[in-house]
Amino acid sequence: MTKNTKNRASEASGSQSGYRPRSLKQVLQEADEMVVQGELDEYLPVPTGFNQIDRIIGGGLRKTELVLVGGRQGIGKTVFALQVARNLALNEGTYALYISFEHNEIHLLNRLICLESIDPTRDPGVSGVRLKDLHNIVVSTRGRSASAGLYDILARNAKTSRAMKTIAKYADNLILMKGSPATTTLGGIREMVQTLVKATGGKLVLFVDYLQKIAIYPERAANEAEKVTIVVEGLKDIAMTMNIPVVSVVAAEREGLKARRLHMFHLRGSSALDYECDIAIIMNNKFQILSKDHIAFNPYKSEAFRDWVVFTIEKNRAGRAMIDLEFQLRPQYFSFNPKGNIVEQKLIDEKIIVE
Repeated sequence: MTKNTKNRASEASGSQSGYRPRSLKQVLQEADEMVVQGELDEYLPVPTGFNQIDRIIGGGLRKTELVLVGGRQGIGKTVFALQVARNLALNEGTYALYISFEHNEIHLLNRLICLESIDPTRDPGVSGVRLKDLHNIVVSTRGRSASAGLYDILARNAKTSRAMKTIAKYADNLILMKGSPATTTLGGIREMVQTLVKATGGKLVLFVDYLQKIAIYPERAANEAEKVTIVVEGLKDIAMTMNIPVVSVVAAEREGLKARRLHMFHLRGSSALDYECDIAIIMNNKFQILSKDHIAFNPYKSEAFRDWVVFTIEKNRAGRAMIDLEFQLRPQYFSFNPKGNIVEQKLIDEKIIVE
């Protein structure tokens, strides 16, 4: 890391010294110096690995941006977020910090083993390892060999050895943490990110799963909307001051879950979320939001859409919005096929449908 890079990292550490007025000429001089020294991170987005999403949002995740991922329970938000974190970590030189309030680190590891047991771009058939298969492999092997450890068991098993070889390529770059709604605060997350930004030379992406679970102690909020406002403003500030991309999963409000098609305005604390984020991706099951005309015309073909999820880019500061993309979910292997498509079929719009 160069001296100038270290200085900028120090200024972005969250201290007020990083906030100072500068003339446009000074900013231009700094940007010019960065390019001369080959520091092109500001101009090189980090690809998510999901081809159509990267194309729409300008090539991938960008520093200082806050990306929100919303959807109802079970739609695959964690699957998507963890797969993107894995894709980034597999990209040499990029680190991902994944904070999960829903699952512990061992469970996330198990999900990754299942993901790595297949090629998600192809039909896995029966070749992959499901979670129950993984449990059976570990328990049965351990029963035969009392001294066997997890790594030894999985590295030697024909069904999991490939997965362990792939995981070894990014194991140092993917940092997992079990968050606590009682003790994992915005301030604590900021301190962790600050430490990791310095250790990785700024090559870090933060993932939070999910936003509404972050504690705001010692602050106090009068209601849920106020808490969400504090948290989303805090995450955006982390992205800005630490000069990193931040990706956060967001839960839907109770009333929103009754809607046939979820939109950004159905998310808990939607007004603050809409204002602060740079990119918003809303996930819906394709079969559930297909126009009734398609289902009536070909019900058998429509059934095939149950494993497809529509990713709607509802907000995109840097480009087009309200774009519907589709990706096939491999639920047993905790992965999506990252090769997606633009949705061709007509989808319902909750704004014009009366139940």
